Amino acid sequence: MAYYARMEEPKNEPVYSYAPGTKERAALKETLKSMKAKTPELYMHIGGEAIATEKRREVRPPHELDHVLAYYHEGDERHVEAAVEAALKAHKTWAAMPWEDRIAIFMKAAELAAGPYRYRLNAATMLGQSKNVFQAEIDSACELIDFFRFNAYYATLIYQQQPASTKGIYNWMEYRPLEGFIFAVTPFNFTSIACNLPCAPALMGNVVIWKPAETQAYSARVIMDLLIEAGLPPGVINLIYTDGPLASKVLLQHPHFAGLHFTGSTQTFRLLWKQISDNLERYRNYPRIVGETGGKDFVVAHPSADIQALVVALARGAFEYQGQKCSAASRAYLPKSIADEVLHQLIETIKTFKMGSVEDFSNFINAVIDEKAFNKITRYIDEAKKTSEIEILIGGNYDKSKGYFIEPTVLLSKTPKNKFMEEEIFGPVLTVYIYEDDRWEETLELVDSTSPYGLTGSVFAQDRRAIRQAYERLRYAAGNFYINDKPTGAVVNQQPFGGSRASGTNDKAGSYLNLIRWVTPRAIKENFYPPRDYRYPFMLEP
Repeated sequence: MAYYARMEEPKNEPVYSYAPGTKERAALKETLKSMKAKTPELYMHIGGEAIATEKRREVRPPHELDHVLAYYHEGDERHVEAAVEAALKAHKTWAAMPWEDRIAIFMKAAELAAGPYRYRLNAATMLGQSKNVFQAEIDSACELIDFFRFNAYYATLIYQQQPASTKGIYNWMEYRPLEGFIFAVTPFNFTSIACNLPCAPALMGNVVIWKPAETQAYSARVIMDLLIEAGLPPGVINLIYTDGPLASKVLLQHPHFAGLHFTGSTQTFRLLWKQISDNLERYRNYPRIVGETGGKDFVVAHPSADIQALVVALARGAFEYQGQKCSAASRAYLPKSIADEVLHQLIETIKTFKMGSVEDFSNFINAVIDEKAFNKITRYIDEAKKTSEIEILIGGNYDKSKGYFIEPTVLLSKTPKNKFMEEEIFGPVLTVYIYEDDRWEETLELVDSTSPYGLTGSVFAQDRRAIRQAYERLRYAAGNFYINDKPTGAVVNQQPFGGSRASGTNDKAGSYLNLIRWVTPRAIKENFYPPRDYRYPFMLEP
């Protein structure tokens, strides 16, 4: 019957420094040079086969638009249908594979990512998604490795959860994969998330159709190469480069659609949820819907806050990776007594930022992901320049002649509720509101009610009573809540990540809570002494 492989709890992957003179710095520099010198074809991967099409799309570094990095092959409806066929064909064999063997594949993937693939993953993320070396290292190396290792560990804990047995009765629980295929829709901004969304369900025995963002196609192909080398069987994860609405039209109408694993915009997630709801009668089962979406993440400071720590948190939390994190600090609430000093130090800090190519490791700021994002963010900046209640304290300039560069921008809002305080901008823009010191509790109410999102947020205070007040009052304002720290940088197994309200289903990537969504349990009872007579003792004559 059931038996269990036991694993020691993994350790988080160490973060390399890439400081001058280190081996990793030299190795990554060489990998960047080597990868940039080539122009590979990025094929789809369906049923174990590399699929080329006549629609070849250019991949250009967001920070260096005159360079062609690669070409990806865009698919159509036929390729989506082929991916469904390949996934369903692989389902029976993959689901029947002992889970110890499935886990071994992903554990090997972790070792490959930590070893020979580390610099390829980082270089692909830097070149294709314009991340600096540190942002790439904590994402495409460390977090990706942690997802592989900790998900394998969490799986063993899930499988070990078994019911009680009594005399003459043997009970056990089978954690079956879902019946059908999973549709994984992944974002550009985290290579690790793009890897985890198809791999977490696959680890639990599911088959997956994976549609990455086109702006992440370059590193997606490296992930696929890694999984193949780790031994992932054909058809388990099928990589398609297609238009999102086209893929959704095919997949969400299929009777074997079993689940959606999504990270992206709130608007897209709501649209997909509605399409799933409209198609419920088509499905063999109720699909699992797991999504992490947007945020308008806050930093609220109490008059007792440590000013220097607060400034660093704002500088990093708002502007690392150009603010293109769903957890990025996007609105800040400062008490009047310290606001001038905080803003002075923040502005002086931002003046030291260097902006440019990822290949220059001294650059803290790089480019935003593409022209669509550039145009959206700069529209907000242009509107801010014309709005009387908004003052631009620093930044506000931008240029796309060579790459999609936008200066880190700090807005000062005279009113607490407007689009700059409420809407997700998803770029290097921080909006600040200054409140009167004696309105701390009213300000907490503002923080909670101003935005529809509930992803991340942080409070800065030395006064313990103020911390407790923020903790209680902002209970539902953030799924990841930070005390005297920036609202970004969640680590697998340390801060399981996700939010609710308009920010998603809060199924906590980086914990067992996400994995449990990808199984459908079956309870089994075996009776060693089944009854031979239908009558119960109470029925006997006295």
